[in-house]
Amino acid sequence: MKILIIEDSTSLRRSLKIGLSNLGFTVDDTGDGSEGLSMALAGDYSLLILDLMLPSVDGTAILKAIRKANKDLRVLILSARDLTEDKISGLLNGADDYLTKPFSFDELHVRLLCLMRRGSLNINDSKINIGVFSLDIHLKQLLCNGIDAHLTPNEYKLVECLFTNQGKVVSPEKLSDYLAGQYNAVAKNSIEAHLSTTRKKVRDIGHDLPIKTKRGFGYFVEKD
Repeated sequence: MKILIIEDSTSLRRSLKIGLSNLGFTVDDTGDGSEGLSMALAGDYSLLILDLMLPSVDGTAILKAIRKANKDLRVLILSARDLTEDKISGLLNGADDYLTKPFSFDELHVRLLCLMRRGSLNINDSKINIGVFSLDIHLKQLLCNGIDAHLTPNEYKLVECLFTNQGKVVSPEKLSDYLAGQYNAVAKNSIEAHLSTTRKKVRDIGHDLPIKTKRGFGYFVEKD
């Protein structure tokens, strides 16, 4: 999935690009409204993260132009404007969701997953369903045929990263960033240990975790 970020804060834009890239998304970005509008209209993007207060062309004008052009593009407004009328205006002008700053990256991730319901993953109300497994991103819970696997936070994060990147090989480095953040690291043997305990918990329920290893490259979940 390709995501476009139009946000004039360089630090926030960089942080979002790193975080979303680590989750397996392809991300383009700009801090200029005019350039962003051109990119949105010409590019093959699935989702747009849009600030409202931008130089040259503001976010509302960008949103209206995208909807007038009938672009099949889901739009998440990310704005410091937190008044109810601002949110209503954004949604009425064609936004699919509205998130106010400051925000949690985890919440942004969940909202993006909700907007991806029309994608290849079977996502419903922030749940990712793969075979007998259901990952509830709101409750931070992995269910196997309806039974909670009772994962620890790191075990859950490992499964979440791989389930949301179904069909893609995720490197140990990306998993480390996802588990600990870009300024820390989790050793490969720790990732293996988390994966081993997760497999055991799932096996105890009577199932096999659908996570496979591609030697020398990383880990992946096969597409259904």
